[in-house]
Amino acid sequence: MKKTSTRLADGRELLYYDARDDVVRDAVDPRPLDAVSTTSEIRHDLLLGDAVAIASHRQGRTYHPPADECPLCPSREGRHSEIPAADYGVAVFENRFPSLAGDLGRCEVVCFTSDHDAAFADLTAEQAGLVLEAWTDRTADLAEVPGVEQVFCFENRGAEIGVTLQHPHGQIYGYPFVTPRTGLMLRSAAGHRTVTGRNLFDDVVGRELAEEVRVVLEGAHWVAFVPYAAHWPYEVHLYPKRRVPDLRALDEAARTEFPQIYLELLRRFDRIFGPGEPPTPYISAWHQAPFTADGRDDFALHLELFTIRRTSGKLKFLAGSESGMSVFINDVPPEAAAERLREVAS
Repeated sequence: MKKTSTRLADGRELLYYDARDDVVRDAVDPRPLDAVSTTSEIRHDLLLGDAVAIASHRQGRTYHPPADECPLCPSREGRHSEIPAADYGVAVFENRFPSLAGDLGRCEVVCFTSDHDAAFADLTAEQAGLVLEAWTDRTADLAEVPGVEQVFCFENRGAEIGVTLQHPHGQIYGYPFVTPRTGLMLRSAAGHRTVTGRNLFDDVVGRELAEEVRVVLEGAHWVAFVPYAAHWPYEVHLYPKRRVPDLRALDEAARTEFPQIYLELLRRFDRIFGPGEPPTPYISAWHQAPFTADGRDDFALHLELFTIRRTSGKLKFLAGSESGMSVFINDVPPEAAAERLREVAS
C-alpha cells in the first residue's frame, strides 16, 4: 500500500491510498474555498451522563446532489470535486462539515472507490483489502492526535439510513471521549471478569460457536453470527477468532481473509428480501477499544452490520419503546435471521 498526503484548497488534509507503489498523486485542488468554519460544541447530559455534539453549521452540508455534481467523484475538466485526481483507489479527507473538529475530535470521509455507481459489495477482494488498510492506518494516526480517545470507522448505506451522498463512502470519527455504547460494553466486561474470571467477549463468541444455530459464516480467522439478543431485524456481528483490541492488532492472516468474509456478508444482505428488491440499507460499524480507558485489554474488536428493513417494503422504526426508553423490540427472531442469511449464501 502507498499512502500520499496532500491538502485541499481550504487546508483540509486529503490522503490517497493506492495498491501500487508507482502511483503519483500530484493533482492540485484549484477551487477558491474559504477556510472551514465550525460551531461544534459538546454538551454533557447530566441525567444520562452522556455527551451530545451540537453542530449547527452542518445544516448547510451538501444534500442529495445530482450524480454529475457528486463531490466524492474524481475531478474532471470543468467540474472540480473534493478529490482533485482524475481517478483513485481509496481517498480519505477531513469532512468539510464535521460533527467534531479541533479540540473536540476529528471527522473524516472515506471514499471506497472512484466508481460512483458501485457499492462496497461490488469491490474486489483487493479493493476491500485496501479499505481495511486505510481504516487501520487512520486508526493508528488518530491514536496519536491529542484528545482523541476512540476511533469509530463506519458506513451508512441507503437513503433510508439518512445517507445524503450516494457515492460509496463511509466515515471515521475520532471522539474526544469514550462513547456510551463502548462504555456499557466495558462495564459489562469488567463485571463478567469479576464474577467469572473470564473474558466476556471470548465467552460470547464461544457460545455462538458451540450452539451454531446463529452462526452465519465462519472462516479460519473470522466468525459472523446473529447475536442472541439482536436489536435489529437482521444484525450480524463479525469477530476475529483471535481477540484483539483494535484494527492495528490484526495479524496478516486475519487481514488476508477479511475481504472474502466481509464481501460475502454484504452480498447476502442484498439478497435477504429476494430478487427484485432494492439494495438493503445498512449500517456497518467497527467497534474498537478506547486508547486509554480501563479495560482496554479485555475489549474485543468487532464489526456490527445491521439493517433497519424488517421485511419487504417495511422499515423498523425506533418508536416509543426504543427511542423513549432504549428498550428494543425485534420482530425477527435471531435464529430465523441467521437461517435466512445462510440460505442466501453465494
